[in-house]
Amino acid sequence: METILTLTDLNKIYNKRVHAVKNVSFEIHKGNVYGILGPNGSGKSTTLGIILNVVNKTSGDYTWFNGNVETHKALKKVGAIIERPNFYPYMTAEENLKLVCNIKEISFTKVAEKLELVGLLDRKNDKFRTFSLGMKQRLAIASALLNDPEILILDEPTNGLDPQGIRQIRELIK
Repeated sequence: METILTLTDLNKIYNKRVHAVKNVSFEIHKGNVYGILGPNGSGKSTTLGIILNVVNKTSGDYTWFNGNVETHKALKKVGAIIERPNFYPYMTAEENLKLVCNIKEISFTKVAEKLELVGLLDRKNDKFRTFSLGMKQRLAIASALLNDPEILILDEPTNGLDPQGIRQIRELIK
């Protein structure tokens, strides 16, 4: 089975005293679903931030795709949602996704398909600020899927949702 991601003794220390990530090691294999579990403040989001190259590690290492692909190129094969969805409130769902396409340097051809997938095609012309929390989460998932990623990283995608919203997101992920 192909190894997508390997972490080896990964550490992150803030201000020389807060050891947010301590000697984390694991492998992610293609075709599987994984979860990182732990209490608030245990370093889950920090670990994801490190592998997505938005947080600097203190020590340790991680490699993508059996170490055959450098991080910048590997991240083009990744779709991710970290923390809360962050889009421009005055732009429509479609406009926000087209902006993401421009940033990721991919064509607009997938925008309608991904909006349909997450059940937002009929709201494509509505401004992001008018969306419920669940709709914002679904738009974030559509954004993460625009490049048809080989790996999808979701950091608490159901956080703050009601039971129906949680069910919708879980079904969408399946």
